[in-house]
Amino acid sequence: MPNLFEWFGDAYTYLLTRWNEGAYGLTFGEIIVATFAILIAAVVRTPFSKAIVHSASRFARKTESKIDDAIVVGVATPLKMVPLVLGVYVAAQILDVEGETSVILNKIVQSVITLAVFWSLARAVDAFETILKERTDTLSKVVADWLIKVVQILLLVLGLGAVAQLWGIAVAPILAGLGVFGIAVGLGAQDLFKNLISGILILSEKRFLPGEWIKVDGVVEGTVQQINFRSTLVAQFDKAPVYIPNSLLSDSAVINFSRMTHRRIKWIVGVEYRTTVDQLRFIRDKIEEALLTDDRFSNPPECSLFVRINNFSPSSIDFLIYCFTKTTNWGEWLRIKEEFAVTVKNIIEEAGTGFAFPSQTLYLQQQDPPEILTPPFDKEYKLSKNDK
Repeated sequence: MPNLFEWFGDAYTYLLTRWNEGAYGLTFGEIIVATFAILIAAVVRTPFSKAIVHSASRFARKTESKIDDAIVVGVATPLKMVPLVLGVYVAAQILDVEGETSVILNKIVQSVITLAVFWSLARAVDAFETILKERTDTLSKVVADWLIKVVQILLLVLGLGAVAQLWGIAVAPILAGLGVFGIAVGLGAQDLFKNLISGILILSEKRFLPGEWIKVDGVVEGTVQQINFRSTLVAQFDKAPVYIPNSLLSDSAVINFSRMTHRRIKWIVGVEYRTTVDQLRFIRDKIEEALLTDDRFSNPPECSLFVRINNFSPSSIDFLIYCFTKTTNWGEWLRIKEEFAVTVKNIIEEAGTGFAFPSQTLYLQQQDPPEILTPPFDKEYKLSKNDK
């Protein structure tokens, strides 16, 4: 029995010694407690963030401004970093490390805090984007979107620079190196910068804005969806999205149908040649009267309006009908044009004539009578035939 007790005692002493020796200069107890501290922080970070956001949202809803509501929603994700930072800090205190290890842990904690702060600022900027888009016109919304993205990128770069300084990395030489690198990249990415500058020119010139109907011959026709840094998204009328480089839209002639003040109708209407002069005048006057008395059409001097006998075609006498509707809506314009076409047809039928159709008439005139040729008389042939 004494030997058994001694064996248990030796075993306990051995395990306690190994437990206290641990690894990396730490006991296994310290390692386990520090690990649990970090794991608990990882588990509670989401409930912690939701609780803070819920409390802040209740306070923000009491105010009339929407900025605070948007800020609370924006910083919800970065708030999840707070429990992790606290967990790492508690683990460092439990481990009670000294020397170089302690310095590294402190730098890690400071780096995480710095990134969380700049990340929160970058997310908070989204709140101002929401407000700007609600209170400005379409052009300002696009500019605000670009500006917000630039500010967010700048904040993230500043955050990374601050972290680099914490670790003793000189930022100035890196920026100088990036300048040289940027020149090299710029030479190889000329199209990228060209499209970027073209996008800025498109916005400054107000060529088109999201929601407008544009057409570029040989390129695209459709509704502008979004103007990005490099390209513009246009939805064709078959609902297919097309991404057009901004440089192509900046250097080409762009027709913006959404900014038309009126829609034009230009017809060539041909009537038969048997139509008399009085009938021609009747048709002209009636069509002109119909246009001038219809409120859906614009009258001079606001827009041009012509109904004239314009041309003698090979198979018709042509009228030129040139006018503008007040509406620019395509569907409404088609309806007005259809009703006007019925009116023109009724006027021509009322005049007692009809529409001409392509035809040709061939006139055959005989100038001189044809010459009749008489075969020569052969006496020998005739005598020989009679003899037989």
